[in-house]
Amino acid sequence: QVQLVESGGGLVQAGGSLRLSCAASGRTFSSYAMGWFRQAPGKEREFVATISWRGVSTYYADSVNGRFTISRDNAKNTVYLQMNSLKPEDTAVYYCAKSQKKYAHDDRNLYDYWGQGTQVTVSS
Repeated sequence: QVQLVESGGGLVQAGGSLRLSCAASGRTFSSYAMGWFRQAPGKEREFVATISWRGVSTYYADSVNGRFTISRDNAKNTVYLQMNSLKPEDTAVYYCAKSQKKYAHDDRNLYDYWGQGTQVTVSS
């Protein structure tokens, strides 16, 4: 079993920054890719960013590429999402997830453990 706990969400003005963290329990964290997804009200959950098991490869949704940075610290069993230049359309609940694969990818169906989510609200 893997438990994922997100933190770092909050209310920020447009143009501001937030750093999300996702702490994982269990010894398998460092063996798998991790991802961040988000879900806005009335919309489906969408891919945001992913990082491979060693942190060498990353991949981003077009909507956040160049503004968000995903990273991980395997010694701390934690994955991060640094969000800069935030826009009102980034408002959503953000979820971290553990992949069943080692490589970075955006296939939601291949993520088997999910956190409870953290709310990010960007005001205009």
